[in-house]
Amino acid sequence: MATSAVAQEIVFALRQKIARIEGTLPERLAPPAGTDPAGQTMVLRRHGVTVAQDLLLTGAEDFDTALGGGLPKAALTEIHGTLTRDAGAVAGFGLSLAGLLLKNAAQPKLPVLWIGTHEIFREAGFPYAPGLHARFGIAPEDLIIAQAPKLADAMWIAEEAASLKALSAVILEIRGNPQKLDLVATRRLHYRAQDAGRPVFLLRQAAQAEPTAAPMRLIVSPAPAALRWTIAGPLPDSIGPPGFMVRIDKSRNALPGQFTLEWNADERSFEERRPNGLGSANPGAMVSASSRRADIAPAPGAVLAFKPAGSAAASRHQPSRQQHPAHRSPRRAS
Repeated sequence: MATSAVAQEIVFALRQKIARIEGTLPERLAPPAGTDPAGQTMVLRRHGVTVAQDLLLTGAEDFDTALGGGLPKAALTEIHGTLTRDAGAVAGFGLSLAGLLLKNAAQPKLPVLWIGTHEIFREAGFPYAPGLHARFGIAPEDLIIAQAPKLADAMWIAEEAASLKALSAVILEIRGNPQKLDLVATRRLHYRAQDAGRPVFLLRQAAQAEPTAAPMRLIVSPAPAALRWTIAGPLPDSIGPPGFMVRIDKSRNALPGQFTLEWNADERSFEERRPNGLGSANPGAMVSASSRRADIAPAPGAVLAFKPAGSAAASRHQPSRQQHPAHRSPRRAS
């Protein structure tokens, strides 16, 4: 007990020091009502108010369960891509989460702010409005793009926007491991997201994991697309929905694990890819066999090309004009 009390005093002292530097009130840990103060269960409080855990469900049940119920809405979430070539998958995963937020948002919908530097947009390009609407359900009026000349400007925009309640989410896309994005900077983003009750998604391209204040970090890379499934089974030589390889790298509540998710653009939700290549929406056969027959109809055989018959043989198979009186009428002028 003495060791626990000393550890709590050190933590409280550090938080007060950080709060004085940032000019904000410190967080404090307090036991929940009706429990023993000497117990181990603690509740995180900010400014005397308990922080609510509002979660975003992705639609993939096993993935949501591993996350502890879903992604936290009022928090900073890191989405990493370890390689430059994974930038498309990282951006697509972040846009999928933004599409989920807009799908479940109340009317009127609040826009999403996407912040990036000249370097990011020059390397990966600007978002394509028709593609965003078709794939993620994000209309052009639902997306605001802020292009900053320097990283310091982009971070300033993100900090100011994170405290606004007039946005559905804030997406900050950066490259590498810049020195300015340290523990203090990410803590400010996380605290402002908590106060506003809105998520801040930090997309990090070609970056390595480092200590930040984000309670959750996901490592995203592209997954090979599976075949598109129809009623008759997989369609050969087809391309299925986009796939993401998602690894839970850091979380306060989640368990470490790796999942292969597919984005369903029609339902605007994620589906977990099964070992047999089926998504969660296609667990097995979609149409049962006929009740009057022992088996379903056999697959069609090979199609053979025959030589065309002669004109004499073809004329014997033509219907007579007595069988089709319509042939006597003149042709309709086109």
